[in-house]
Amino acid sequence: MITKFLDPKNDLAFKRIFGSEKNKDILIHFLNDIFGRTTNPIEDVTFLKAAQEPEIISQRASNVDVMCEDLEGNHFIVEMQVDSEPGFEKRAQYYAAKTYIQQREKGVEYKDLKEVTFLAITSYSIFPKRPGYLSHHHVLDTETYDRALKDFSFSFLELPKFKKSKDDLKTMTEKWAYFFKRAPDTREEDLAIIIGADKIMERAYHELDRYSWTVEEIRTYDGIDMKRSADRAINEGMFAEGKAEGKAEGKAEGENKKAQEIALAMIREGDSLEKISRITGLSEEEISAFKSE
Repeated sequence: MITKFLDPKNDLAFKRIFGSEKNKDILIHFLNDIFGRTTNPIEDVTFLKAAQEPEIISQRASNVDVMCEDLEGNHFIVEMQVDSEPGFEKRAQYYAAKTYIQQREKGVEYKDLKEVTFLAITSYSIFPKRPGYLSHHHVLDTETYDRALKDFSFSFLELPKFKKSKDDLKTMTEKWAYFFKRAPDTREEDLAIIIGADKIMERAYHELDRYSWTVEEIRTYDGIDMKRSADRAINEGMFAEGKAEGKAEGKAEGENKKAQEIALAMIREGDSLEKISRITGLSEEEISAFKSE
């Protein structure tokens, strides 16, 4: 079924809402709501380069979804994580540490280093034993619980743990959690109940209105979802290496159709024939036929 609102967890949609200059007031609103910044709120942000370049060529570059700094120079990293990834909490610490270190590369003295805050919205539970859907993690003294080392903080919004319906939403944090989890299921007439009079959150929903997107943007959006399905297929072993070298005959109609959809998405992403064939099990001749259509 085609829904009015697209999924904000899709990479293109997420960056359109939270990573674009024209919508930075949405990002500011979101950060203030999640971190409870009713006093000393974030008033403005500057977007920073999302690609963290390595210091030496042999190291890997890192890419985050959204990175920005406030007027005081404090850094915020915002990540949308859809698929379960072992060690994601370690990646969070790595990104924060790398961002902190890179301040020194710009000639900043140690005493002038600014805070780094990492925020992840996840479609799976990072901390299964913890009941709350939103957690904030700081470095604290184990005896006094003082926070003298305050330059690093990590927050996780775990969507599976959020259970409230649209009729039960009270805080802005709850409304944002509902936005990420249920936007594709939301109807236009539900907005008054969900967002009340909040015009900025209303704009976030209307950025997801599929009828305001161009045909090419929708194709890119769909391609990202299909590419994620392909990556998930690799991780889950749905298409084993042996199938990649095997022949397509004998595939069930449904399986073959899914393989074709994944192949089309990978073609749009510019992947090679060899890689597409290895992942989907389709022959390079079949894939070439798609490309020529």
